Amino acid sequence: MPNQNKNTDDDLALETDGEAKEYLGEAGAKNSAKDEIVNIAKSKMVLARKLLGNIKENNDRLMELLAGILPDNDEAAIGISQLSEENFEAGEETSGEARVIEGVFDGENMIGPDGKQYSVPANYASKSKLVEGDILKLTITGTGTFVYKQIGPIERARVVGVLERAATGEYFAMADGKRWRLLTASVTYYKGEAGDEVVILVPKNGESKWAAVENVVRKSE
Repeated sequence: MPNQNKNTDDDLALETDGEAKEYLGEAGAKNSAKDEIVNIAKSKMVLARKLLGNIKENNDRLMELLAGILPDNDEAAIGISQLSEENFEAGEETSGEARVIEGVFDGENMIGPDGKQYSVPANYASKSKLVEGDILKLTITGTGTFVYKQIGPIERARVVGVLERAATGEYFAMADGKRWRLLTASVTYYKGEAGDEVVILVPKNGESKWAAVENVVRKSE
Protein backbone atom coordinates (compact mmCIF):
# COMPACT_ATOMS: atom_id res chain seq x y z
CA MET A 1 0.00 0.00 0.00
CA PRO A 2 2.69 2.62 0.83
CA ASN A 3 4.42 1.90 -2.50
CA GLN A 4 1.20 2.47 -4.38
CA ASN A 5 0.74 5.93 -2.81
CA LYS A 6 4.34 6.80 -3.66
CA ASN A 7 3.77 5.95 -7.30
CA THR A 8 0.70 8.11 -7.36
CA ASP A 9 2.62 11.07 -5.93
CA ASP A 10 5.42 10.59 -8.48
CA ASP A 11 2.94 10.51 -11.37
CA LEU A 12 1.32 13.71 -10.11
CA ALA A 13 4.69 15.39 -9.83
CA LEU A 14 5.62 14.41 -13.39
CA GLU A 15 2.30 15.64 -14.74
CA THR A 16 2.67 18.96 -12.92
CA ASP A 17 6.22 19.31 -14.17
CA GLY A 18 5.09 18.63 -17.74
CA GLU A 19 2.37 21.28 -17.53
CA ALA A 20 4.89 23.77 -16.17
CA LYS A 21 7.27 23.08 -19.04
CA GLU A 22 4.44 23.42 -21.56
CA TYR A 23 3.43 26.77 -20.03
CA LEU A 24 7.02 27.98 -20.08
CA GLY A 25 7.34 26.83 -23.68
CA GLU A 26 4.28 28.85 -24.72
CA ALA A 27 5.52 31.89 -22.83
CA GLY A 28 8.91 31.56 -24.49
CA ALA A 29 7.29 31.34 -27.92
CA LYS A 30 5.26 34.47 -27.20
CA ASN A 31 8.36 36.33 -26.06
CA SER A 32 10.21 35.16 -29.16
CA ALA A 33 7.38 36.39 -31.40
CA LYS A 34 7.36 39.69 -29.55
CA ASP A 35 11.11 40.06 -30.08
CA GLU A 36 10.62 39.30 -33.79
CA ILE A 37 7.94 41.99 -34.08
CA VAL A 38 10.22 44.48 -32.38
CA ASN A 39 13.04 43.56 -34.76
CA ILE A 40 10.80 44.07 -37.81
CA ALA A 41 9.67 47.43 -36.49
CA LYS A 42 13.27 48.49 -35.96
CA SER A 43 14.24 47.46 -39.48
CA LYS A 44 11.39 49.50 -40.92
CA MET A 45 12.45 52.51 -38.91
CA VAL A 46 16.02 52.18 -40.20
CA LEU A 47 14.75 51.88 -43.78
CA ALA A 48 12.50 54.92 -43.34
CA ARG A 49 15.41 56.98 -42.00
CA LYS A 50 17.57 55.99 -44.98
CA LEU A 51 14.81 56.89 -47.45
CA LEU A 52 14.30 60.28 -45.80
CA GLY A 53 18.04 60.86 -45.91
CA ASN A 54 18.09 60.10 -49.64
CA ILE A 55 15.16 62.45 -50.26
CA LYS A 56 16.89 65.25 -48.36
CA GLU A 57 20.13 64.67 -50.27
CA ASN A 58 18.31 64.73 -53.62
CA ASN A 59 16.46 67.91 -52.66
CA ASP A 60 19.73 69.58 -51.73
CA ARG A 61 21.26 68.60 -55.06
CA LEU A 62 18.21 69.90 -56.93
CA MET A 63 18.42 73.23 -55.13
CA GLU A 64 22.10 73.47 -56.04
CA LEU A 65 21.31 72.80 -59.71
CA LEU A 66 18.57 75.43 -59.78
CA ALA A 67 20.62 78.01 -57.93
CA GLY A 68 21.81 80.79 -60.19
CA ILE A 69 19.46 80.03 -63.09
CA LEU A 70 17.11 82.85 -62.14
CA PRO A 71 18.57 86.16 -60.92
CA ASP A 72 17.79 86.99 -57.31
CA ASN A 73 15.94 90.20 -58.22
CA ASP A 74 13.66 88.34 -60.67
CA GLU A 75 12.99 85.58 -58.17
CA ALA A 76 12.05 88.12 -55.53
CA ALA A 77 9.80 90.02 -57.95
CA ILE A 78 7.71 86.95 -58.77
CA GLY A 79 5.24 86.46 -55.96
CA ILE A 80 3.24 83.40 -55.03
CA SER A 81 0.07 85.03 -56.33
CA GLN A 82 1.59 85.36 -59.79
CA LEU A 83 2.69 81.76 -59.80
CA SER A 84 -0.79 80.55 -58.92
CA GLU A 85 -2.28 82.42 -61.87
CA GLU A 86 -0.08 80.72 -64.46
CA ASN A 87 -1.42 77.79 -66.48
CA PHE A 88 1.00 74.92 -66.12
CA GLU A 89 0.89 72.21 -68.75
CA ALA A 90 1.20 69.61 -66.01
CA GLY A 91 -2.19 70.70 -64.73
CA GLU A 92 -1.34 71.75 -61.17
CA GLU A 93 -4.37 72.60 -59.09
CA THR A 94 -4.93 75.79 -57.20
CA SER A 95 -8.09 74.82 -55.34
CA GLY A 96 -10.52 71.94 -54.96
CA GLU A 97 -9.98 68.37 -56.06
CA ALA A 98 -9.10 67.13 -59.54
CA ARG A 99 -11.12 64.60 -61.50
CA VAL A 100 -9.42 62.14 -63.81
CA ILE A 101 -11.26 60.59 -66.75
CA GLU A 102 -9.85 58.19 -69.33
CA GLY A 103 -11.36 57.82 -72.76
CA VAL A 104 -10.85 57.13 -76.46
CA PHE A 105 -10.08 59.76 -79.07
CA ASP A 106 -12.58 59.56 -81.94
CA GLY A 107 -10.68 61.88 -84.24
CA GLU A 108 -12.21 65.07 -82.88
CA ASN A 109 -13.33 64.49 -79.26
CA MET A 110 -12.64 62.13 -76.36
CA ILE A 111 -15.35 59.62 -75.56
CA GLY A 112 -15.46 58.80 -71.86
CA PRO A 113 -16.47 55.48 -70.26
CA ASP A 114 -19.92 56.98 -69.63
CA GLY A 115 -20.36 57.70 -73.34
CA LYS A 116 -20.02 61.47 -72.88
CA GLN A 117 -18.01 63.57 -75.33
CA TYR A 118 -15.21 65.75 -74.03
CA SER A 119 -13.93 68.46 -76.33
CA VAL A 120 -10.26 68.11 -77.26
CA PRO A 121 -8.56 71.34 -78.38
CA ALA A 122 -7.83 71.08 -82.09
CA ASN A 123 -4.39 72.65 -81.63
CA TYR A 124 -3.45 69.99 -79.06
CA ALA A 125 -4.76 67.16 -81.24
CA SER A 126 -2.86 68.52 -84.23
CA LYS A 127 0.38 69.11 -82.35
CA SER A 128 0.26 65.66 -80.73
CA LYS A 129 -0.82 64.03 -84.03
CA LEU A 130 -3.58 62.14 -82.25
CA VAL A 131 -5.01 59.23 -84.17
CA GLU A 132 -8.51 57.87 -83.89
CA GLY A 133 -8.41 55.15 -81.22
CA ASP A 134 -5.70 56.69 -79.02
CA ILE A 135 -6.32 56.46 -75.28
CA LEU A 136 -6.34 59.81 -73.48
CA LYS A 137 -6.39 60.85 -69.85
CA LEU A 138 -8.30 64.00 -69.01
CA THR A 139 -7.60 65.79 -65.74
CA ILE A 140 -10.19 68.38 -64.75
CA THR A 141 -8.57 70.56 -62.11
CA GLY A 142 -10.30 72.23 -59.20
CA THR A 143 -10.47 75.46 -61.24
CA GLY A 144 -12.15 73.73 -64.19
CA THR A 145 -9.08 73.56 -66.44
CA PHE A 146 -8.98 70.63 -68.86
CA VAL A 147 -5.56 68.97 -69.19
CA TYR A 148 -5.16 66.12 -71.67
CA LYS A 149 -2.41 63.52 -71.86
CA GLN A 150 -1.93 60.74 -74.39
CA ILE A 151 -1.43 57.52 -72.42
CA GLY A 152 -2.15 54.77 -74.94
CA PRO A 153 -1.23 55.48 -78.58
CA ILE A 154 -2.36 52.79 -80.99
CA GLU A 155 -0.20 51.40 -83.79
CA ARG A 156 -0.02 53.76 -86.74
CA ALA A 157 0.34 53.44 -90.49
CA ARG A 158 1.64 56.22 -92.75
CA VAL A 159 -0.33 56.97 -95.93
CA VAL A 160 0.37 59.46 -98.69
CA GLY A 161 -2.71 61.01 -100.27
CA VAL A 162 -4.14 64.10 -101.91
CA LEU A 163 -5.64 66.97 -99.95
CA GLU A 164 -9.21 67.90 -100.80
CA ARG A 165 -11.55 70.59 -99.50
CA ALA A 166 -15.32 70.30 -99.50
CA ALA A 167 -17.71 73.14 -100.28
CA THR A 168 -18.48 73.33 -96.55
CA GLY A 169 -14.81 74.09 -95.84
CA GLU A 170 -13.91 70.67 -94.37
CA TYR A 171 -10.65 69.04 -95.39
CA PHE A 172 -10.18 65.43 -96.49
CA ALA A 173 -7.32 63.17 -97.53
CA MET A 174 -7.85 60.81 -100.48
CA ALA A 175 -5.68 57.73 -101.06
CA ASP A 176 -6.30 54.33 -102.67
CA GLY A 177 -10.00 55.01 -103.00
CA LYS A 178 -10.34 55.85 -99.29
CA ARG A 179 -11.27 59.14 -97.71
CA TRP A 180 -10.34 60.47 -94.25
CA ARG A 181 -11.47 63.62 -92.48
CA LEU A 182 -8.77 66.01 -91.29
CA LEU A 183 -8.76 68.62 -88.56
CA THR A 184 -8.82 72.09 -90.09
CA ALA A 185 -6.23 73.26 -87.58
CA SER A 186 -3.81 70.57 -88.80
CA VAL A 187 -4.16 71.59 -92.46
CA THR A 188 -3.92 75.33 -91.84
CA TYR A 189 -0.84 74.79 -89.66
CA TYR A 190 0.98 73.38 -92.70
CA LYS A 191 -0.75 75.94 -94.97
CA GLY A 192 -2.20 73.14 -97.04
CA GLU A 193 -4.42 73.73 -100.03
CA ALA A 194 -6.59 71.50 -102.16
CA GLY A 195 -4.48 69.39 -104.50
CA ASP A 196 -1.43 69.31 -102.22
CA GLU A 197 0.16 66.03 -101.29
CA VAL A 198 -0.60 65.16 -97.67
CA VAL A 199 1.08 62.59 -95.43
CA ILE A 200 -1.34 61.23 -92.86
CA LEU A 201 -1.30 58.81 -89.93
CA VAL A 202 -4.11 56.28 -89.55
CA PRO A 203 -4.67 53.22 -87.35
CA LYS A 204 -2.56 50.30 -88.54
CA ASN A 205 -5.41 47.88 -87.95
CA GLY A 206 -9.06 48.58 -88.65
CA GLU A 207 -10.90 51.37 -90.39
CA SER A 208 -11.10 54.99 -89.31
CA LYS A 209 -12.99 58.08 -90.40
CA TRP A 210 -10.31 60.52 -89.25
CA ALA A 211 -6.59 60.84 -89.90
CA ALA A 212 -3.81 62.89 -88.34
CA VAL A 213 -1.78 65.17 -90.61
CA GLU A 214 1.94 64.48 -90.39
CA ASN A 215 3.03 66.78 -93.20
CA VAL A 216 1.90 68.59 -96.34
CA VAL A 217 3.88 68.83 -99.57
CA ARG A 218 2.85 71.91 -101.48
CA LYS A 219 2.08 71.37 -105.16
CA SER A 220 4.29 73.16 -107.64
CA GLU A 221 2.76 76.36 -108.96
